[in-house]
Amino acid sequence: MTTEELQQEIAALEAQLTGDMFTDMEIKDQIHNLQMKLNGVKPMDSHFDCVGCGS
Repeated sequence: MTTEELQQEIAALEAQLTGDMFTDMEIKDQIHNLQMKLNGVKPMDSHFDCVGCGS
């Protein structure tokens, strides 16, 4: 995915947010994962995307 595609996907997911934490949890997780890809955030020498949150 290109940077533009990632940003478009994030924007599409953000448009689906309802404001209800329980409803939005899965969408926010997807947004978080895409933002990590976009920003190149990943613990070194790890196959996990994020050790802290378990994503």
